[in-house]
Amino acid sequence: MSMATGSKDYYKTLGVERSASPDEIKKAYRKLALKYHPDRNPGDPEAEERFKEVSEAYEVLSDPQKRRMYDAHGYEGVRGAFRHGGFTWDDFHHASEFQDIFGDLFGNLFGFGSMGGGRSRRGRPRGRDLRLRLDIDLEDVLRGKTSEITLRRLESCLKCGGSGAQPGTRPETCQRCGGHGQLRVTQGFFSLTTTCDVCGGSGQVVRNPCPECGGQGRVKEKVTLKVEVPRGVETGTQLRMLGEGEAGPPGGERGDLYIVLNVRPHKRFVREGFDLHCELPISFPQAALGDTISVETPWGAQELKIPAGTQPGDRFRLHNLGVPQRDHDDAMRGDLYVHAKLVVPTRLTDRQRELLRDYAAASGDEKLQEDRGFFDRFKQSLGLDD
Repeated sequence: MSMATGSKDYYKTLGVERSASPDEIKKAYRKLALKYHPDRNPGDPEAEERFKEVSEAYEVLSDPQKRRMYDAHGYEGVRGAFRHGGFTWDDFHHASEFQDIFGDLFGNLFGFGSMGGGRSRRGRPRGRDLRLRLDIDLEDVLRGKTSEITLRRLESCLKCGGSGAQPGTRPETCQRCGGHGQLRVTQGFFSLTTTCDVCGGSGQVVRNPCPECGGQGRVKEKVTLKVEVPRGVETGTQLRMLGEGEAGPPGGERGDLYIVLNVRPHKRFVREGFDLHCELPISFPQAALGDTISVETPWGAQELKIPAGTQPGDRFRLHNLGVPQRDHDDAMRGDLYVHAKLVVPTRLTDRQRELLRDYAAASGDEKLQEDRGFFDRFKQSLGLDD
């Protein structure tokens, strides 16, 4: 695993090694979250900030894709996954784990069940986040691309307007929570906000359900979306489309859509970071005498000077002809490395054989000079005889 770079060291924040397992990361977060939780440190802004820092670290390191991007590129690799350009509580997707982490502290104290899934800022249930894989080509990575994707997701029911109630009727305000969707209980030093057990967090109760959606306020539909693929991305890059997940239950916000990119292998170029590599077939005379060759690159043909005495495997660097770095102009591209590949002819004419024997004689290769049938036997051993 490569060393993460950037201004934030999430492993140090949680106090774990870079090789830590998911269970070790969760255990470390549990310990620190309990220590710095604001309800345990009322009026302490430093503890509140520390609680947010360990939660941000857990959000990244508990997600395999985000962790991989962080390990490869540091904070810059995951900053784009945060909806406001930096971590806020809107980016925290582990609210459902609070009961597991804080259950022994809060659950037994107040007798409430799980806090449920994602919440909107108003505390209402949030629509489910969706994840989709998108296959792209190297050319898309180099120049960017607008792709269309099709998926099925829950949309607000048109018949009832997403309320879940039969047309002509309206949902009633939940008497248990007063329409807030959550209940807050305070006991001594601690306080807890939990989902209303009557309305499920919606703040409303449907007495006459809509026949189209069965009172759910949502139906499954097929939609087509456009995805802007930026330049410089790689396999595993995750794009976040805010509000393009499933519609929330009545009163809840939409979830988000995560596009996980997969770059198909290219027939000519191999990527290594922001650099590209390719092979260049050259003949023995070109390798021995040198030559100037036109090389096809992702950015057009380029002249490459092959020096005399080039050996198989020698590589040549073409500056700024690799992969562009994300959010930078063309001046911030990687390089293209061209690897010399010596091509041995499979068929020789009599004249070519004679010239090679003359070369061998001039080179002082006495054995080759004496053995006039060497090339014929060599070709036969390779199955290349006429």
